[in-house]
Amino acid sequence: MKPLHELTLAEASAAIARRRVSPVEYLDALRARFEALEPRLNTTILPLWDAAREDAKKAARRIARSGPRSPLDGLPVGLKDIIDLAGHPTTCHSRHLLDNMKSADADAVGRLRAAGAVFPVKLATHEFAIGGPAFDLPFPPARNPWNTAHHPGGSSSGSGSIVGANILPAALGTDTGGSVRHPASHCGIVGMKPTYGLVSRRGVFPLAYTLDHVGPMTKDVASNAMLLNAIAGHDPEDPGSVARRSASQARHLRKGLKGLTIGFVRHFHETDQPATAEVAAALETAARVMAKEGAKVRTITLPPLTEFAGVNRAILLSEAAAIHGSWLREAPEGYSNLTRKRLAPGLFVRAEDYVQAQRRRRELFAAVEDALRACDLLLTASSMDPACRIDDPEAVEITYPRQARTPFNVTGHPALTLMCGLSQAEGLPLSLQLVGRCFDEATVYRAAYGYERAAPWKEMRPAP
Repeated sequence: MKPLHELTLAEASAAIARRRVSPVEYLDALRARFEALEPRLNTTILPLWDAAREDAKKAARRIARSGPRSPLDGLPVGLKDIIDLAGHPTTCHSRHLLDNMKSADADAVGRLRAAGAVFPVKLATHEFAIGGPAFDLPFPPARNPWNTAHHPGGSSSGSGSIVGANILPAALGTDTGGSVRHPASHCGIVGMKPTYGLVSRRGVFPLAYTLDHVGPMTKDVASNAMLLNAIAGHDPEDPGSVARRSASQARHLRKGLKGLTIGFVRHFHETDQPATAEVAAALETAARVMAKEGAKVRTITLPPLTEFAGVNRAILLSEAAAIHGSWLREAPEGYSNLTRKRLAPGLFVRAEDYVQAQRRRRELFAAVEDALRACDLLLTASSMDPACRIDDPEAVEITYPRQARTPFNVTGHPALTLMCGLSQAEGLPLSLQLVGRCFDEATVYRAAYGYERAAPWKEMRPAP
C-alpha cells in the first residue's frame, strides 16, 4: 500500500473497510504531515485534530463491530471556514467574525457527520470568500503547495492547498465565481461546482445568494464523486435547494469517453481571454486524448466571456452589498483593504442594472442549454495562466478575470476542473474544465475519469 498520506479518499475508504488501516492510524499519519508542512502553507485557521481523533476512535470501534457506516466512515474532510461546524467559530477569515460561534452544523457538514466523517481542520479562505490573499488580516493567506511563493487560487485557498499538499484527501469549498475550481486548478486537484441547488448552502456564510455553490475538492475523480454523493440532497430550509431524487454520481464512472460528444469552447481561451501558449497547448493535447479514447470533439461557440463576466459581477456585487452593506458603512476598518476594495462597488450598483443582469442571465443559460442539446459535455479552459506569485499584487489582481469558470455560476451548470499539464518554467499545474447538463454530474465524472485514466497527471504531486 502507498504511504498513508498519499491515499486518495476512495483508496483510504477501501483500506479502512478491509481493515488494512484504522481511521485513527490514518488520521495520525495525516496529522504528522500537517505538522511538518503547515508552517509553510498556512492552510488552516482552526486545527481540531484532537477532537477529530476522538471521533476517529469512535468510528474505529463502530467499524470493528459492524463495518463502515458509509464509504466515508472515519475519513477526514477539511472545511472552508465559511462553513459552520457545531461548537466552533466560523470566522470567514475576518476580524468581523472572530467570535462567531455556531451551535449547529451546516447541512453539508451534517450529512458528512451522519456518514461518519471527521473534521480535523477549518481552512483558510479569502475573507468572506471574495477578498484575495490579504496580508492585513488576523490569519495569513494560504500558499500553493507546488511552490509556496505562488498563489493557491481562491477563494477556497486553504481547501485547495491542504488537498494538493497530500495532507488531507478531501475538503469542502464554495464557488460563487469559480472559488472551488480556481484553487483546484492551481493546486493540481479535482474540484466540482455542482448544479445550482444540488447541495444545500444552509449554514454557509453567503456571498451572493443566487450564485453560491458548495462543492467537493479531492485528489482524484472517483473520490470527488464519492464526496458529492454524501453532501447532495434536498434541504427545505435552503430556498435554492432543488427537490430531486438523488442518484449515484459514480454510476457511469467506468464507461469511459467512447460515444460522448464534447463541445470544445476554444474562443474562451483563444480570443476572449487569450491564454498563455502552454495553457492553450495543454488544452489541445487534452482534447486529442479524449478523441483517442473515443469521444467526438467538435468546436462550438457560446456568448463571449465578457458577457458572462458582466452579468456575474452585477449580480454578485449587488447581492454581496445586501449582506455587507451595514458593515461597509459602519465598520469598514474590520475588512482587509483588498476585501473592502472588492465589496464597496456593490453599494453603487443600480437596481436597474441588477434586474437587467438577471434578465440577460436567462438568455445566457439558454445559450448553454442549446449547446448541450448538441453535445454531451463542454470542454473549456479553467485558468488562462499558471499560478502567479502571491506577493505580486498586479498579477494576483488579473488572475480573477483571466478564467472561464464564471459562466457556469451564472448558468448553474455543473463544472469540474482537473489537471491537464505542468508549466515549463515553474512546474505548476495547468487544468481544464468539463461542463455538463444540469443535474448530470454523473456524465461529467464519467468523462473526467476517462481522461484522468488516460493522462499521466493523476499521480503527480508536489515535492514533500
